[in-house]
Amino acid sequence: MNDIIHYMNDYFAHVFQYQHEIWRAIGETFIMVGISIAAAIILGLPVGTLLFLCRKGQQYENRLLFSILNVLVNIIRSFPFLLLVVIMIPVTRWIVGTSLGTLAAAVPLSVVAVAYYSRLVEQSLLEVPKEVMEAAASMGASTIQMIFKFLYVEARSGLTLGLTTSTISFISYSTVMGIVGGGGVGDFAIRYGYQRFEEEIMTFTVIIMIILVQSIQYGGSLASRLLDKRKV
Repeated sequence: MNDIIHYMNDYFAHVFQYQHEIWRAIGETFIMVGISIAAAIILGLPVGTLLFLCRKGQQYENRLLFSILNVLVNIIRSFPFLLLVVIMIPVTRWIVGTSLGTLAAAVPLSVVAVAYYSRLVEQSLLEVPKEVMEAAASMGASTIQMIFKFLYVEARSGLTLGLTTSTISFISYSTVMGIVGGGGVGDFAIRYGYQRFEEEIMTFTVIIMIILVQSIQYGGSLASRLLDKRKV
């Protein structure tokens, strides 16, 4: 027992030597993921809604617009993320003025976020019964009213769960952003844990990521259940 206590004391004493670097890495991860979540909501939600409204058989069917959006989303989602980061360096430099740093890393991450979440939005809206759309049309609802007062209300549980799943994926993607100097927890684990052969740092960062992901999953699942009208 004393050996375990002694080991744990040494373990945390060693890890806490890097507490400033750890907090900075966590902050960088939050910035990258936060920007990508904002992009997913601001751009991914309307793109996913357009995919739903313009697909074949829907009230606002538009095959050309649907095909364009569908192809773009599929290409971005299927593109290897590391290659996308490299290819987007000129675009990133044009947007933020540099290709290095946390803000620069958030650009390709946001692009993936928009494509990823838009597809989940489309899938969530497809689960809304067609009767809802018919009821909204029969009441003379405008397109905006139909979307916000009917579609989103009916699909709110799925949209929340989709955003939760997306956020966890964004965290996973953020761990490789060290290649463009984005920093973050993953970059910290590589530089201070793997490259310096410090297993304590590696295990500690893994624990941090597990706690972060589990917290987001629990919170998102709870919110989704509370918003699920079928269980009210």
